[in-house]
Amino acid sequence: MSFGPFQILIIALVILVLFGRGRISDMMGDFGKGVKSFRQGLTEEDKPAQRLEEARPVAEAANPQRASDSAAG
Repeated sequence: MSFGPFQILIIALVILVLFGRGRISDMMGDFGKGVKSFRQGLTEEDKPAQRLEEARPVAEAANPQRASDSAAG
């Protein structure tokens, strides 16, 4: 069973009538944000450990008293 252009047009019109143009564009925007977030999560998969190592010197420089206390104890 294959859909011709006329059947696809009717289905698109029914969806447009049921959901409305604004709601469909909102859903597509949310879908795009989800895909973008997913891709960003894939690329940042290895970075949390690296960020933690980079954050230590910054935290020690910001609070030298705490850094010396934790090193002594």
